[in-house]
Amino acid sequence: MTCILRTEGLTKRYGGKTVVDNVNMTIRAGDIYGFLGQNGAGKTTTLRMLTGLIHPSEGNIELFGTALQGNRSMAMSRIGAIIEYPGFYLNLNAAENLEIHRRMMGMGNKESIDEALAIVGLTGAKYQKVRSYSLGMKQRLGIARALLHRPELLLLDEPTNGLDPGGIKEMRQLFLELARKRGITFLISSHLLGEVEQLASKIGIIHGGRLLEEIESEALRRKTRHCLEIKVTDERKAAFILEQKLGTTDYVVSGSGGLRLYEYVEEPERVSAALAAGGVGVRELSVSGDSLEDYFLKLTGGAKHV
Repeated sequence: MTCILRTEGLTKRYGGKTVVDNVNMTIRAGDIYGFLGQNGAGKTTTLRMLTGLIHPSEGNIELFGTALQGNRSMAMSRIGAIIEYPGFYLNLNAAENLEIHRRMMGMGNKESIDEALAIVGLTGAKYQKVRSYSLGMKQRLGIARALLHRPELLLLDEPTNGLDPGGIKEMRQLFLELARKRGITFLISSHLLGEVEQLASKIGIIHGGRLLEEIESEALRRKTRHCLEIKVTDERKAAFILEQKLGTTDYVVSGSGGLRLYEYVEEPERVSAALAAGGVGVRELSVSGDSLEDYFLKLTGGAKHV
């Protein structure tokens, strides 16, 4: 897939303090990139650099194959963003707020307002003053504003902050629908491990300003999936028994007489008995695997997320 956002050595210092340190990030078209880190990890500062609101101390940003420096207007015409909390004129209604933004930014036509409100489910509240909006409605209105010019990439900074579980679920469904139906690529920062796990196709974990890992969500699920670690006398014969006697192919041969079995995790005795009955000696058998939270804590040296 086409790479639409890339950073190399992205660094930001304030005085003698480094708040973003040598971040190398890659986002491809179609990704929902979960930018995961605790509060103060450097997420917002990174997003502010990606949108050109602040300049890096060092490093490069490339958007849609072109350097951001010197080409910000072109890049921003293809990007929508909500950095920190979206602000509005509270005494005006939703349509009026979007019309002011549309005119200020020279965007599209008036039909784009109705389209954006429909996408986020606010058509019925179009003429309602924003001061009466719930937090979830304001977040949706912020996304509508970011969608006015039909961007290819959305950068969202903690978009579910302060929402109740129902609001978080609605927001997640909206993002998935925009990705699926409109082909929008997302970079979403969050400190919510479970939310990122449910939403993202790729995850970047930032801690203390450093990007510790970029990993595909499927690979992360495999890393954090519980399994039976089995040491046997004959790997090939053990694999045959797993398939023929236990009816599973959900295993990997890890080498040196080891296998990882992702089924029957709650039935180790059954697995051991089947292998023994087939003439395979079992040297060791144990349950292995971390939760996503365990994995995050190990990676960040035990620093807890909020």
